[in-house]
Amino acid sequence: MTPATPGAVCIVGTGAYLPARVLTNAELEKMVETSDEWIASRTGIRQRHIAAADEATSDMSAIAAQRALDAAGVEAMEVDLIVVATVTPDMPFPSTACFVQKKIGARKAFCFDIEAACSGFVYALDVGYRFLATGGAKTALIIGGEKLSSVTDWQDRTTCVLFGDGAGAVVLQTRKTGRGIIGTVAGSDGTLANLLQIPGGGSRHPSSAETIDKRLHFLKMQGNEVFKHAVRCMCDAAQQVLDRHGLKVEDVKWVIPHQANLRIIQAIAQRLGVGIERFCVNLDQVGNMSSASIPVALDEAVRAGRIQHGDLMLFVAFGGGFTWGATLLEWHHGK
Repeated sequence: MTPATPGAVCIVGTGAYLPARVLTNAELEKMVETSDEWIASRTGIRQRHIAAADEATSDMSAIAAQRALDAAGVEAMEVDLIVVATVTPDMPFPSTACFVQKKIGARKAFCFDIEAACSGFVYALDVGYRFLATGGAKTALIIGGEKLSSVTDWQDRTTCVLFGDGAGAVVLQTRKTGRGIIGTVAGSDGTLANLLQIPGGGSRHPSSAETIDKRLHFLKMQGNEVFKHAVRCMCDAAQQVLDRHGLKVEDVKWVIPHQANLRIIQAIAQRLGVGIERFCVNLDQVGNMSSASIPVALDEAVRAGRIQHGDLMLFVAFGGGFTWGATLLEWHHGK
């Protein structure tokens, strides 16, 4: 029997980390056949952050996590669950979450990773919500962290202009007032997995001289097809979660979408009937950071004072798999 819900599951602190190095479109012009105008007009991206050679996903995630804990006024030893969403783990195992646990000193936490590509943070947030809602944990760290530069083919002009590195984190706890996380819907379609993938390095194509020669360890994407499915799936997920909880898009104060492409975000805004000014967008400065994109954008908006207590928010994401999802929540500020 499921224990009674102990209260509203709320985000009580946010944190983010972006590497120091900034790679501009102008610099990319010197690396591949492209231009600032071409990149900006087709994607909305003007720069992205690139991690140092010795900077792993867990390093970035740990800094974001500590900043989220500091913002929440929570000690690392209070954390009993760490979930990291990533497609670029430090290594196949142990989990990146275990490395984060060690770095921040959260010795009481149990830890694991989730891999749902760019939808990873939405999936991980829902997992954390369910642990807290059923009494399985009291304080959770939910992290989206990526070092996409490590899987980017810098010879492929169609993909290398898109991606950046970084990490974002939130602290979840229950509160006696407010609604907190209201609900999540998620979906997947494995028949379309070939449209966005990293083929090499797993059990299907183990690392070998041949897989390296064929550049199978880099991200491969059929951009036009991904665009089409991304818009449809994110709009459907957003509408489903609103309908499920008897709410309308007009009730939503802020939408934080996965930051993949400005044209995708604009298409979603148009289809949902939401003014683009109600979208939190930082794509131009950070590029596509996969599972890190939503929590980093959230942290920026929170620290800028844009998000206020009681605001209804919608997170919506789409990624390889295909995977997609949307989370509806009421922002809670205070103890």
